[in-house]
Order: sequence, then C-alpha cells, then structure tokens
Amino acid sequence: MIMPVMPGAEDLIIILFLAYAYDLMLNEPPFAVHPVVWMGKLISRLKDAAPAKHRRLYGIFLALVTIGFASALAYAVMLVLSVESIPRVLRLLVAAYFLKATFAVRCLFEAGNKVRSRLEAGKLDEARREVSMYVSRDTSRLDENHVSSAIIETSSENYVDGILSPLMFYSFFGPFGLVAAYVFKAASTLDSMVGYKNEKYLKLGWFSARTDDVFNWIPARISVIFICIAAVVVNLFSGNRKKLSASDALKLGLAEGLMTPSPNSGFPMASTAGALRVRLEKPNTYLLGERYKSYPVAEDIWLTSRLILTASFMAVGASALMIYFILG
Repeated sequence: MIMPVMPGAEDLIIILFLAYAYDLMLNEPPFAVHPVVWMGKLISRLKDAAPAKHRRLYGIFLALVTIGFASALAYAVMLVLSVESIPRVLRLLVAAYFLKATFAVRCLFEAGNKVRSRLEAGKLDEARREVSMYVSRDTSRLDENHVSSAIIETSSENYVDGILSPLMFYSFFGPFGLVAAYVFKAASTLDSMVGYKNEKYLKLGWFSARTDDVFNWIPARISVIFICIAAVVVNLFSGNRKKLSASDALKLGLAEGLMTPSPNSGFPMASTAGALRVRLEKPNTYLLGERYKSYPVAEDIWLTSRLILTASFMAVGASALMIYFILG
C-alpha cells in the first residue's frame, strides 16, 4: 500500500480556512468536476441495478461500495498532494477544493435569502415553489408562516449534516481528515438518495440511513451549544432587529431535540426555534416550540441565516483548534 506524506497541523488548518473561504466566495463547482456528483451518479447506477430480492443485503453492498469509492478518491488526492514537485500553494488549493465539496455554507444562506425575498415581495406561490426544492413535504398549500418554518427547519437541520459533521470528521482524524470527511459525505449522500422510510427504499436504504444517524449523533447534540453561542454573537450585530435568545436555544434544544422522527435533526431545529422563540412545525409530523405563541415570518429567515452563518464560522474555528491540539 502506497502511503502519502502526512500533512501537518499547519497545512490542515490552512486547507480548512481556504475551503471555507472558497465556499463563501464562489458557487458550487460544475457538476462534471464535483466529487459529490460523482458519488451521486455511482449511487444512482447501483440503485437502478438493485434486485427485487435480498434488498437489505444489497443495500449494505451499495453503501460499502459508495463509501469505499469516496475513501479511495480522497486517498488518491492525498497521494497526488504528496508529490513534492508540485508547488505547496497549488497542493493546498487543490486539497481545499476537495474539502470544500464535503460542506456547504453559502448554499444554505442563498436558499434562505431566495425564499425570504419572495415572501417579502408578497409572492407566496413563488416562495412555495422555491422552498419545495429543499424540503420533502407538500408545500403547495403552506401559508407564509409554514413556508418560513420549512426553510428555517431545513437550514438548521443542514447545519449539522452539511457543515458541522464533515468539519468534525476532518479535524478529528488528523492527517486522514480528508478521507474521513469523504466517508461522512458518502454516508450523507447515500441517506439523501436511498434513506427513505417508504416501501421502495425501506430495506434498500436501511443501512445507509442508520449509518448517517450514527455519524451525525454527536455533532447534532454539539450543535445546540454552537447555536446557543451564535445567538449571542448575532445579537451584537443585529441592530434594531429582533433579538435572539441564547438561553431558550439551549433549553429548547435539550428539551425537544428528540421530538422529531430523526434521532438527530430535532436538536439543531429545536435550538433554532428556541433562539427565535417561535414554533417550527411540519404538519402532522412534529411541532417544536409549542410554548411560543407565534410562527416564524420572513424576518426570522434572515435571522436564521445569520445564526447559521455565525455557527458555521464557529465550527471552522473549533475544528482548527481541534487539529492544533491533536497534531500541534
């Protein structure tokens, strides 16, 4: 087995900050060169080839092949970056490009802004169509409050799956952080494509869904702390806008984190509901923050975007500190 030259703490931290800056300043890479798109195409082909029988066993095979592919891809990148003849700056930039593919901050921010702008313009139908791109529920009859709730829920939920978890995997596994981040991203992509609890995917996606639950278990609970602290920071720069409640973010996140069907998504959603002091509801499924009188409006989407953006910056900082203490 060919071993790459292990990057040190300094390089890993630089790669982390470059990846975060890349995410905020640039759009997603073209599909043709996007590593997550490659994973998705592999999953689609394996999914289409699924047999009618032994679907649970085939689902395990599907997941392991996808995770193996993602691991091999990240490991190959590490090998290439070990070539000393390649300038160090170029190696760091390439590594940052591949790390950036495992998380998405700007996408969440832009999604919220699109829905909010349509609501503020009084274009409810357009807001419904926009939010339908990010949630699995029927949005055709949602009112302004429930459209706002839907985008706030998905933004806060994806703070864990799309930001905090991959960064924690990257930082915790030190020199092999890129491989670990790709293992997580493969599991997350699998869950989004086959991890549904319906007749078609119940057996096929069982292993993928459970793996994603395990991988997100610790980050989901840690997210309550980050969202709580982020609420304090956002208040410092929110001017005359509505103030967030850090204490309610902590209390509600811990009290109602397990009130959703997922063992993980409820923690960041309940914490965000507490910070905003509003109800977040998926009709006929769950209601978070029932103690509050009001549902969210467009302004709450704006606050959520700032809250998640601030929490993402804190996640990057915490990840850098973890790398320093592990390898420094």
